[in-house]
Amino acid sequence: MVTVMISDPKQLNPDTPWSETYWAHTPEESLVDHTTKARLCVATLLPFRNGEPDWEGFENSIRWMLAAGEKYGVELVFVLNADTGYIFDLSLELYEEVIRRFRSAFPEPTIICGTTAVGASGDSFRAEWYQPHLEIAQSFDKVEVMLMTSKLLNELPTERRRDAYFTVLEQVRVPAIVHALEPSFVPWASPFSPWLLHELAQHEKVVGGKISTLDEPHFLYWASMCRDLGLDFSPHSGDDFGIATAIRLGLPLLIGAGVSACPLICAAKELWTKSPLDTRVYKLFEAFQSLEDAVFRLDEKGSAAAYKHSTAHVLTLLGLIESSEIHPDCVDRRPDDEAQRMKEALQRPVRVAERLGIENFSLA
Repeated sequence: MVTVMISDPKQLNPDTPWSETYWAHTPEESLVDHTTKARLCVATLLPFRNGEPDWEGFENSIRWMLAAGEKYGVELVFVLNADTGYIFDLSLELYEEVIRRFRSAFPEPTIICGTTAVGASGDSFRAEWYQPHLEIAQSFDKVEVMLMTSKLLNELPTERRRDAYFTVLEQVRVPAIVHALEPSFVPWASPFSPWLLHELAQHEKVVGGKISTLDEPHFLYWASMCRDLGLDFSPHSGDDFGIATAIRLGLPLLIGAGVSACPLICAAKELWTKSPLDTRVYKLFEAFQSLEDAVFRLDEKGSAAAYKHSTAHVLTLLGLIESSEIHPDCVDRRPDDEAQRMKEALQRPVRVAERLGIENFSLA
């Protein structure tokens, strides 16, 4: 029996699974792009020292990343106040101060500001919960906003979830990125169905979306649908366990791994788009992925949330910040031997960087 896969969005309904669509069965090889050097959106770490934000280290790490982007011709966009920036632990005052300090020191780069439901309670979603973050973020220039998912929003039935996003978007005055998660990140998360993705992708304010996945290749589903249908929507990979896929497809990355491996990822983007192909790029892919597999490793609860602590250790070992502290209210912590573990994880990428002449990636 031949199964006919859906390839016409008119045939989708809110409950259509990806498995019944053509786009879930498209091989990655057919999507490869050796010409496009898409932007790298770095989910920027907010470092801490003595229980307070380390603003000097914050600026040092950003300058380090900007230098890599400039050297390799990669557009860097800085994602502020998302998970790597402790959005769920920030007061509104600190949320605003992060953006203000960034923009004062770095007036040119585009920034993407994470936004989520502030003060959510009860069992009914309210769009106005997103307003405090949106109002602060949109008071600055060269800004996009990322509508990070939240529990009550995610738990809505699919059509009501679409309507809720559209209601939140009424408050948005800048380009918006929507964000979906797999349950591997939080147990209540559910990725967008093909119908929901198609609906959101057609909204005039939505320029793209981030899909954070560990167990299923939703990024490939998104890439296939958007290219096949010519949607004016840019899929951004949030898969820190599969960084090279977005580079191979010529699509943007929006990842916390962009902090700890920025020069390596930027160099890989350049090597991938060279003609003839410099096949050493494959070893570079392996090297930075081996590092990030350690940074984002799952704990005994199956969570990678403590990657922020590992990232702080990596930046300390590279001499960019002075302390591996995390936000004092953050419960996502690594064991006491994390510095040694990250030093070992850095051995391979540091060696590959030296052999490829990648600057500014060595132990302090």
